[in-house]
Amino acid sequence: MSMEGLVIAHLGQSIAVEHENKIILCQPLRRLETVAVGDKVSWSLTAPDQGRIEAVLPRRSLLARPARNNKVRPVAANIDKVFVVIAVEPYCDFLLIDQYLAVCENNQIDVALILNKIDLVQSETIEKELLVYQCLDYQVHRVSSITGLGLAELKLALQNEVSLLAGQSGVGKSSITNVMVPDRNLKTNSVSETTKHGRHTTTTATLYHIDTGGDLIDSPGVAIFGLADLDIQQLAQGYREFQPLSGNCQFNDCRHHHDKGCAVRAAAENGNITMTRYQRFLKLTQKMGH
Repeated sequence: MSMEGLVIAHLGQSIAVEHENKIILCQPLRRLETVAVGDKVSWSLTAPDQGRIEAVLPRRSLLARPARNNKVRPVAANIDKVFVVIAVEPYCDFLLIDQYLAVCENNQIDVALILNKIDLVQSETIEKELLVYQCLDYQVHRVSSITGLGLAELKLALQNEVSLLAGQSGVGKSSITNVMVPDRNLKTNSVSETTKHGRHTTTTATLYHIDTGGDLIDSPGVAIFGLADLDIQQLAQGYREFQPLSGNCQFNDCRHHHDKGCAVRAAAENGNITMTRYQRFLKLTQKMGH
């Protein structure tokens, strides 16, 4: 008999599937594509607390990261919103932020920024850049996981949605997760007990339920999703301020570099769009090897 379950973590070769508040360790059928955290699956019991995943149910969204042999590997599925966490320290990588935003725009996933560690002395450069994002209608949540500032408002923003925290290591993603999901360690341990692995360290994402509603996927590591499946046109689509301009470029396949009659480059040069973000776009296109 098939039942519906929710994938909450990958543990070694097994997949932790939640069904009616119980965690069942499942093996996927061989022919299945990679199952991602956040996937809804159809599964059946093969032994007490063990099962087999028979099908992945249709996804409403998917984030993937580059894998070997030019393949992509799903990271998390059915996400409504990605929160990119940044902080004054470690050094704020705006190239990475723009990359995250471009990928989300292309996957039709809502995206916002969280500035953590607002208890520290803030940097004018960061504030200036954040203003650019706010003018493009990206929400910025200012929080401190140390003093608790802004966290109640963030919890409200996470309600009724499946959210994913992304960002560099050291910006405080897990401190924010700990505040949003106070019994996170209990949950992690209960997953470990189910697996008999002892304390599991997952290198992949894990899904937690928030008591006020909503789910939070915490993903360790940095570049969990890359530009693997984007081409230059799609990257340009991922820059909100380019969209109204690109129709005015002289050529349909304009790469917005030194192309003749490029409206985007002209707008950056005369200050109608932010030059620093345009320069990061150029840098990302080089990174993509174009």
